Formats: sequence, structure tokens, C-alpha cells
Amino acid sequence: MAEFTSFYSIFSDSMPMYAPATVVGQYLDAHQEWFQRCAQPMQVEPIGDTGYALGLGRFGALGYELEPRIGLDLLPADAQTYRIRTVPVPGYDPQDYQVDFQASLTLVEAAVPADVQTELPHLSVMTRVDWHLHLGVAVRFPRFIKVLPEALIQRTGDRVLWQIVRQVSRRLTRRVQEDFHHSQGLPLPRPVHHFRWWRKSPAPGDHPVC
Repeated sequence: MAEFTSFYSIFSDSMPMYAPATVVGQYLDAHQEWFQRCAQPMQVEPIGDTGYALGLGRFGALGYELEPRIGLDLLPADAQTYRIRTVPVPGYDPQDYQVDFQASLTLVEAAVPADVQTELPHLSVMTRVDWHLHLGVAVRFPRFIKVLPEALIQRTGDRVLWQIVRQVSRRLTRRVQEDFHHSQGLPLPRPVHHFRWWRKSPAPGDHPVC
């Protein structure tokens, strides 16, 4: 049986919310009420009280495609930091890939920008949800892929991971923002992206790939 080829990347971004951290935290704590709705069009099924099985869709390159499913457990907050980790999907045991998803979301209260305060004079503070994702993926490629240069396989895999995370995170971020601000009767923040990607664990002095 073919060996796995491993890919590892770190991603980060930020999601502004027009509310204090306590209000944002209360919303995030009640993810059973919004996560499945906001994760659409991904297929989502609950796993216990805090987990979800996600079907990410079909992705591929170099003539090879996968339709990955992963299980994620949304852990309770600890000092305004939420963590998400991979968990097994009951009854599902993929043979061609493995995923290690370790994310953190930290609520950081910040001053309201002047232009926003003009629009929302009652808003004294806002919250920035800073998230970081350590993502490891191992794929067992068929023989026709393994004959290609290893550097090409790595570059292509890195790029596909970047596309998947960027696409899913931006779509999910926008839907969560829309859902939260609509529930609070607040206008939607302007899109602000600080998406960063490191191909491997960054050493001191390394620079993210934007």
C-alpha cells in the first residue's frame, strides 16, 4: 500500500464583531443554534453535544480528487479563547487521507474606529475574533501521482490547502457575521481580511505568505 504524503500549514485571520466580548462569547457558546445554518452549503451533521461532521466538497489537482469529511469538536471557552480540534466521524474511516485540525479563536476587545463610532454612537467597544489554525493533512496518492517530482506534489498540495481554507473561512466568516449582527440588530462590518498562511511551522524571522 502506498505511503502517505504529508502537508502542514498554519493559517490566521480576524473577524470583527460590533459588540462587547461578553455578547460575542454568548453567541459563540450557543453554536448549536447557528453553526449548521452558517456552515452551508457544506454538509453538516452533529456529533454529540459539541461536535460536527463536515463534508467540505470535492477538491483536487493533477488529475486526482478527494471529497473530504472531517469531524470537528468546538470546545468551551477558556479565558475568552475557544479551541476546535479534529474528532473521528462515527462510522467513517477514510483510507486515502488523514486530517489534523487544531484551531483557536480568541476574543479581543478593541476601540471602535472613528468612522464606525459616527455610524453607531452607542457602541463603546467592539470585538476582534482572532483565529489561528494548525492544519496537517496526509494523503495516500495513487501511483500515477507519485511518479511526479516531489517538489511539484508539495507545491500543488500546499496551494490546494490554501485555496480550501481561504474559501471556506471567508464564506463561514461572512455568514457568521451576518447571522450575529442580524440577531443583534446591528449593521454588518465592512469586509476586513488579514488572512495569513505559512507553509510550515514558522521559525523566528519567517514571513507569512499572503
